[in-house]
Amino acid sequence: MANTSKIQDLFNSELIVLNVGPKSFSTALEDQGYKTVQVNWKPIAGGDAEMQKLLGILGY
Repeated sequence: MANTSKIQDLFNSELIVLNVGPKSFSTALEDQGYKTVQVNWKPIAGGDAEMQKLLGILGY
């Protein structure tokens, strides 16, 4: 039988949510007592695929 103690430790540990979405999602979880980390990430060039390609060529 496989040793599952590390997995069990993970499931028994405190949940901290990493949110890369709307702040309201983090807030809703915090209101329920969960810890969250909010990441303020936006796609480069506002999501414009052609501009992203050009920036990629330039090394960004």
